[in-house]
Amino acid sequence: MQFLQNSCRISKILITETNLRFFSSASQISSPFQRRNQLSASSSVSKGIDRCSHSLSSTSLLISRSSFSSVAEKLAGNPTVTVKDLHDKMLNSVNVKRSMPPNAWLWLLIENCQNQDDIHLLFDVLQNLRRFRLSNLRIHDNFNCNLCQQVAKTCVRVGAIDSGKKALWKHNVHGLTPSVSSAHHLLSHALEHKNSELMEEVMQLLKTNDLPLQPGTADLVFRICHDTDKWDLLAKYSKKFSKAGIKLRKTTFDVWMEFAAKRGDTESLWKVDKQRSETYSQHTLSTAFSCAKGFLLESKPEEAAAVIQIICQAYPDEKKSAVSTEFEKLVNEWPVDVIKHQTGEDKKALAASLKSVIPSMVNALLSSGLNVNVDLDELNKNEALLS
Repeated sequence: MQFLQNSCRISKILITETNLRFFSSASQISSPFQRRNQLSASSSVSKGIDRCSHSLSSTSLLISRSSFSSVAEKLAGNPTVTVKDLHDKMLNSVNVKRSMPPNAWLWLLIENCQNQDDIHLLFDVLQNLRRFRLSNLRIHDNFNCNLCQQVAKTCVRVGAIDSGKKALWKHNVHGLTPSVSSAHHLLSHALEHKNSELMEEVMQLLKTNDLPLQPGTADLVFRICHDTDKWDLLAKYSKKFSKAGIKLRKTTFDVWMEFAAKRGDTESLWKVDKQRSETYSQHTLSTAFSCAKGFLLESKPEEAAAVIQIICQAYPDEKKSAVSTEFEKLVNEWPVDVIKHQTGEDKKALAASLKSVIPSMVNALLSSGLNVNVDLDELNKNEALLS
């Protein structure tokens, strides 16, 4: 390449000097032989430039082909056979035949994606389809939301999380229409894998791309914070949902109040219950037991028994097994969780208190005529209460 460039420079200098000498002495040249010699010299140099230009063009073409080949190899990777075949057929349709491929091909490609390399081919097809729709069909709209949600769902299914995040970008080259529903697929993945960092990334993408929050978003976020024991993070996002005017679901309050009771934070528990009562007049089984736990933390076993009695009376007989399950959790699991969140002398004081107030609550329920099937011997054997 360096040799060719130097040759071109020398040729240009030669032709310039030759032309200048030729035109300056044109009036003095009288011999046809001399004129032919000058013209011959000029023609020879021009041919040299043409050859040089041809060489450069050939070299550029080779470089371009090499570049395209490297891109193709990068896209190729190790995709599944079906996805690769569909990818090639669709690109042949838009780039060679200049016609829009059947929609069924795209849905079939999405359905057959199995790995990250398949996702790369999927996004390459989407980009080519968007370009074709824009330039040939004059369609400026992005693909519909259903398709984009399916793309996000597929990315999550094969573990291509970074690619799935692209489905939330407002400005993208793939024609994707971002939506909260697409974000919920990513949040569901974060919940399954207890990944609070991914949750924060998704929430930031929702904010950056002006996507509105929904009650389902809050439900997923609160569950992730609960399962990863991130109370401060839950408090942060609860303010964001409240500011956005989101009406929280009953299940969201279930998780929120259960988390507060598990931490032994009665102040937050009563604040959340007040907020719940402004939206829902009746307790769910979960929020009722959370309130009972709050009264036990405040050493008020009679109030705890009264709350449980009311919710038990409201529950039909066919759902009484759910009440028994909550009772077992209150006696056997919750004391361990709440004591774990305490430190120093507070831990010892709370253990002694619970060892006393839980039996008192059970006795109050039995006195009211409620059939409570609880083995208090298990409570006395609880290591958390013995420490």
